Amino acid sequence: MLFSSITFLFLFLPIVLAVYYMVPAKAKNIVLLAASIVFYAWGEPIYIFLMLLSILLNYFCGRDIYRKWEDPVKGKRSVVFAVAANVLILAFFKYYGFLIENLNGILPTDIPYRELELPIGLSFYTFQGLSYIIDIYRQKVKPQKNILNYALYICMFPQLIAGPIIRYIDIESQLTERRISAVRLGQGSMMFIRGLAKKVILANMTGEVFEQIADIPAGRLSVMMAWMGCISYAFQIYFDFSGYSDMATGLGRMFGFEFRKNFDYPYISQSITEFWRRWHISLSTWFREYVYIPLGGNRCSAVRNMVNLMIVWTLTGMWHGAAWNFIVWGVYYGVIIVMEKYVWGLSLEQLPKAVRHIYSIILILVGWVFFFSPSIGYALRYLAAMIGLGGGIADMEAWFILLTHWLLYLLAVLGSTAMGYSVIRKLAGGTSRARTVSAVVVYFGMFFVSVAFLVTGTFNPFLYFRF
Repeated sequence: MLFSSITFLFLFLPIVLAVYYMVPAKAKNIVLLAASIVFYAWGEPIYIFLMLLSILLNYFCGRDIYRKWEDPVKGKRSVVFAVAANVLILAFFKYYGFLIENLNGILPTDIPYRELELPIGLSFYTFQGLSYIIDIYRQKVKPQKNILNYALYICMFPQLIAGPIIRYIDIESQLTERRISAVRLGQGSMMFIRGLAKKVILANMTGEVFEQIADIPAGRLSVMMAWMGCISYAFQIYFDFSGYSDMATGLGRMFGFEFRKNFDYPYISQSITEFWRRWHISLSTWFREYVYIPLGGNRCSAVRNMVNLMIVWTLTGMWHGAAWNFIVWGVYYGVIIVMEKYVWGLSLEQLPKAVRHIYSIILILVGWVFFFSPSIGYALRYLAAMIGLGGGIADMEAWFILLTHWLLYLLAVLGSTAMGYSVIRKLAGGTSRARTVSAVVVYFGMFFVSVAFLVTGTFNPFLYFRF
């Protein structure tokens, strides 16, 4: 079930909210857990059992690790088992087909295999489970005694299938005590509507432009068309994922939870290092806390630190998908971040802000080419078209797309900076009473326009569902 669907907006969410607000405090977690299981089973009726298995595994492993706090050797064995079990489940469903396919390509064999459908949200809830058991091992948190509360932490429907990745340490107290009110319901609703508009209007429309351009063979793309396709994808994936994160955070607040921000206007960055402090913050934080720092972080020699960074970024690429283009994408960012830290970082800081911003945007767009390409070969052909080795500098079709979509690109630029939110706040401003009325008008207007796009449109994917 999609957040941006008529069924969710006008059936599932109103029913769940109504029941949740009517039942006593002790029953709210049960209502939310039941709703979350129904939400997941709606689209993944079989893989619901895999998620329940993951919940049971990590719940009992957490309890076992806690009992061994006084025995570091046994505790280490338990956490190694728990981490290995989680990683093996993730690796089997996500990388089994990729591994067999590559073995068949390298070796003189033809190992038959059945391609498995990737369970939605597997990467997200596996990483949450891993953070839970590792934090217990580090004695940062105690295990959750109530298995229903732990299950709610893992499968809470606002963030279940596409994040953000929430650490148990950040939400532990909220599982047993949180505040709901009309004000928080209203704030959450406004955040949800902003995310819905990002997704349905900006992400879907720029996505349609990208799909139109992607249908053209890379060798025939003009420079102008190739850059427009890449820019369209950059806007699509940002508004798709940040829109989902806004909707998840808004829904969380409607149910009394506070989730940390997952995006902070990443396209205004002036370096790639800054970009990754602003993009998918929960994933970057997870890799820093549970991979980079345990490897030694930057408390080691320069060479070792470079190795640590490359390991982290290779794993980041692999997390996004079982394909060589994702691995290359991760290595690409690892190399740039190493170079910024040890080679040209100081020189970069001396450049004007505009130059640093252009530098960052170009490298980000090149990175997205590897990300959206079905193969490394296609990515190289697409990059060749971007520098003029394809179908010329410009063509009539590219000009037509630009002239018919200039307003969309303008809105996308505004929406990817703080200016967009500032405009909305000004439209909903005024005196206290006038602010309330204008906010209702603005947000209801955004909601009705979004619903209109949903009713009339057919293009409505969530890109991060496949990760």
